[in-house]
Amino acid sequence: MSGDPKLERIAKGNALALCATGTWTASFAPVLERMVADAEKLAGSSQSIFIDVSEVAKLDTFGAWLIERLRRSLTQGAVEAQIAGLSANYSSLVDEVRRVRATPVVDSSAVTITGMLEQIGRAVAGVAGTVAGLVDMLGAVLAAGFRVLIHPRSFRLTSTVHHMEQVCWRAVPIIVLITFLIGCIIAQQGIFHFRRFGADIFVVDMLGVLVLREIGVLLVAIMVAGRSGSAYTAELGSMKMREEIDALRTMGFDPIEVLVLPRMLALVLALPILAFLGAMAALYGGGLVAWLYGGVDPEAFLLRLRDAISIDHFIVGIVKAPVMAAVIGIVACVEGLAVQGSAESLGQHTTASVVKGIFFVIVMDGVFAIFFASIGM
Repeated sequence: MSGDPKLERIAKGNALALCATGTWTASFAPVLERMVADAEKLAGSSQSIFIDVSEVAKLDTFGAWLIERLRRSLTQGAVEAQIAGLSANYSSLVDEVRRVRATPVVDSSAVTITGMLEQIGRAVAGVAGTVAGLVDMLGAVLAAGFRVLIHPRSFRLTSTVHHMEQVCWRAVPIIVLITFLIGCIIAQQGIFHFRRFGADIFVVDMLGVLVLREIGVLLVAIMVAGRSGSAYTAELGSMKMREEIDALRTMGFDPIEVLVLPRMLALVLALPILAFLGAMAALYGGGLVAWLYGGVDPEAFLLRLRDAISIDHFIVGIVKAPVMAAVIGIVACVEGLAVQGSAESLGQHTTASVVKGIFFVIVMDGVFAIFFASIGM
């Protein structure tokens, strides 16, 4: 029998019997949905339930799933609904659908202590997994570095220079512009508030120490995490989606040595250079504002700056740069290699790369601040 689908209740003693006929395919989805929804209301009305599908002319996955859904809905307690009359052509399809387990409905509006503890536990496990992934990547990069030292001909100089251009040279304009503006803002705000106490000149001390020790390298590292870290994650994630990384392994190449090591090395070399240029731009911007807004002559500014800072301030800032670069690169590469086969996954991991990179940069800055304070620098 063919034609429109039907689901009729037939008399069969004290048992509940439903007879399905016609075409049960996705093309009749609205009709089938309504019929199954009406039949599901009969749950609990009988101790014996049968669903006769012997007169179903056509059946696809959608129809098989609706029949299975009806069976599950009518099954309550000791009463289990039975499917009868299933032809050999469709038995394997229904069996396959039956293996799909129903996802329990979770009431998201209910807040319980157990649920809160579960969320905390999952968050802690996620943090532990992130740290483990970073340590694993660090070990893999160090191992690849040692292999390159033993076999220098395997070092990919062209790739490293290319990434140096992308990370360092092309980033100079935006880095210099942003740090210049930040230096101007710091100087203007310092002069505005110090002027109340007649201490305009002390803005030079604040600007020099703050830029060389903290703001210069920290601001540059945050911008690099947003610019280059996200680019690394997107590049590696796209290669992971297109299975290019698996192809490298098949050809006998180590993806860490081919893809990650040149990027890491370029970032470690580039960030100190960018931090130096950023610090100089910030000092220049601060000096310009101090001259035009605060009335501090450039000569007086330079003399005061020479007395206010020492080589230690410069060393403290520059030493942080390669470590922060390594952290940004490791986070970016871990997130890039964790991308699955969808654009949504790529976007999520790119966002996570920037957020985690900035977070770890700030954490490392705090660790360095404690360390240098403990050794008197």
